[in-house]
Amino acid sequence: MRTFYPFPVANIETFKLQLVEISNQVNHFCYLDSNNYPNYPYSTFGSLFAIDAVDVISVSKNCLEQFDTFQQQHQDWLFGFLNYDLKNEIEPNLESTKIDNIQNPILHFFVPKYLVKIENEKVEVGIVSESENVPIAIGSESALDEFRKLITFKKSLTTHDSRLTTKISNRISKEDYISTIEKIKNHIQLGDIYEINFCQEFYAESAEINPVAVFQKLNEISKAPFTSFFKNEANYLMCASPERFLKRQNNTLISQPIKGTRKRIQDKKQDNLLKQQLFFDEKERSENVMIVDLVRNDFSKIAIKNSVDVEELFGIYSFEQVHQMISTITCNIEQNLLFSEIIKAVFPMGSMTGAPKIAAMELIEQYEPTKRGLFSGAVGYITPKGNFDFNVVIRSILYNSTNNYISIQAGSAITIDCDAEKEYEECLLKAKAMLEALR
Repeated sequence: MRTFYPFPVANIETFKLQLVEISNQVNHFCYLDSNNYPNYPYSTFGSLFAIDAVDVISVSKNCLEQFDTFQQQHQDWLFGFLNYDLKNEIEPNLESTKIDNIQNPILHFFVPKYLVKIENEKVEVGIVSESENVPIAIGSESALDEFRKLITFKKSLTTHDSRLTTKISNRISKEDYISTIEKIKNHIQLGDIYEINFCQEFYAESAEINPVAVFQKLNEISKAPFTSFFKNEANYLMCASPERFLKRQNNTLISQPIKGTRKRIQDKKQDNLLKQQLFFDEKERSENVMIVDLVRNDFSKIAIKNSVDVEELFGIYSFEQVHQMISTITCNIEQNLLFSEIIKAVFPMGSMTGAPKIAAMELIEQYEPTKRGLFSGAVGYITPKGNFDFNVVIRSILYNSTNNYISIQAGSAITIDCDAEKEYEECLLKAKAMLEALR
């Protein structure tokens, strides 16, 4: 169905910039980049670009059932996202009634017309060949010619101004945030939950930005291993995520939740000290192990008996802005298990909800003033063989270019021992790179 052709280029980084610019000419676009992050467990690709769409599924009801049909029709590469509110389909007693100014669908995937893979300085372009299963048949030579024209449409790269001139506001004041944390801690005291990820929104209205320029600046600042730039018609995601939600590698599932954060500083000695403090911090370890147990429990619903394994507990990984505590959990599954069945068992990710998961999601709906939407969801790809890799949509800017609304959300894990002031500061730390990309 899809044939890959070598595509020599003179400069890889310039070529990437050219490809991102193509998003201005198409309605559907996805760019995933590992930023060549060293030694990240289970890293398997450099950069992937999905450009233009042969077919699209964009739905908000009966999403997983409709996706199963779509996937059966297209035994090809699929790129897309799962909105956080897919939880309401997985757990019918849940709901989402808060405001949502970004207005993404719950599930959105597309079959790319062009698929560009970049790995170890090698570039390949995947072209759809004639097939009865594909609505639009493309001859390989003519399609490659079309692709070349798409790249060379602009003679030179345009330098865009990424600055945002409108004000960024807090959806919840610091005083209200602290008051809400105290209410949540009361729920913990009563035994309703053990831990919850509580998030707040920073937003801008009547905002006009150049998403490509903002994304490029965000990527320069963060260089995250699960970076993504996604365009769905008028909606954009600019994401510098350090976290993997879920990967399937044949009959193995891998999840790598993040819980535990320290800021980075320029002084190397002090920076290493902060790293060590994170590793030995009992509060951070407690938060991390709660989510590890939650993932183990989710995996046990679909795993082959006795195959759930914690491969790494409390791993410390350093990124441009922060140090993070990351654990790696794996399990084995039956080969014929559908993507939808896996998602029903494990979505949404425990690191963005809390424990117990359903009770935490109910309290999130009660106390957070806005819908999360694509934030706390997942973006990624699925291969023709059914393997996949999805990030956690955090450290992100969401932009609706129709109503000119920008949304940035950030959160932290709330436990009985947490300090509300410090949790507020952690949210600001996590939002720092996105706010900087807009300045």
